[in-house]
Amino acid sequence: MSSRKWLNCRLGDIQERLGKHRVSRPVISRLLKAHDYRLRANTKQICSKQDPERNLQFEHIQEQRQQHQEAREPHISTDTKKKELIGNFLNRGQVWCQAAERVHAHDFKQDSLGRAVPYGVYDLQFNRGTVYLGRSADTPAFAVDNIAAWCATERLDRFPDSKRLMIETDCGGSNSAVSRAWKYHLQEKVSDRFGLIVTVCHYPTGASKWNPIEHRLFSEISKTWAGCPLRTFAMTAHYIRETKTQTGLTVCAHLIRKKYVTGEKISDVMMATLNISYHAICPQWNYTIYPRGYGQ
Repeated sequence: MSSRKWLNCRLGDIQERLGKHRVSRPVISRLLKAHDYRLRANTKQICSKQDPERNLQFEHIQEQRQQHQEAREPHISTDTKKKELIGNFLNRGQVWCQAAERVHAHDFKQDSLGRAVPYGVYDLQFNRGTVYLGRSADTPAFAVDNIAAWCATERLDRFPDSKRLMIETDCGGSNSAVSRAWKYHLQEKVSDRFGLIVTVCHYPTGASKWNPIEHRLFSEISKTWAGCPLRTFAMTAHYIRETKTQTGLTVCAHLIRKKYVTGEKISDVMMATLNISYHAICPQWNYTIYPRGYGQ
């Protein structure tokens, strides 16, 4: 037997290449399986070059998390879920029904009511998720406005005497670690407004799947509305509110009608007004914002 291997061939292709050797497809299939050949899909297992401080950052996040939990201070995980086109469009998944629902053959934007931008805030200590369903751009101002809304409502309900807040989030997008607007709005709309000491820890690039909100909240929402067309913003919010798990997860949703504009610029003068302290460990990912005038 030669070392030549068949790749990307159907059983009919192999049968044709055998030429005068007449072998049925079932026999070919059995021979392939006997040699451990199967129909296999690609698997994501090869990681690109990882940041040398990646593990150090995970340890620092765990340390900060433990400190806030022991002090009974709020600790949240935030991120933006995949944007969804709202309308009578295909939504992957299956549901029990007597007849399949009819949806548009193509996902044309002009046939939609708009694109939903679900920004989530997940409370790790109470296993509760809050999703703010926007309909414009996913900007730093949008992200911080949602965190501020959570602080003004649910934080006061569950942590009425809190003085600190920890935020775990990704390294890019509207809550990017290098975003000036993200830091500036956190200073004004969260730290200054509520008098909170805000500690932010970003997950390194390529490590966002370890952000708790991804596998504790967003994955469960996807299961809830799997196979259900997201025809309206109200219906989308309804599916989010219906999300629950046997471990006690509950979720609420709010529709956000405010329009956000991209491309906001924060000048050096504005940045100089921030009362921000970068951590000694991985300062590019970790920092604490104090209310202006704190300690004076």
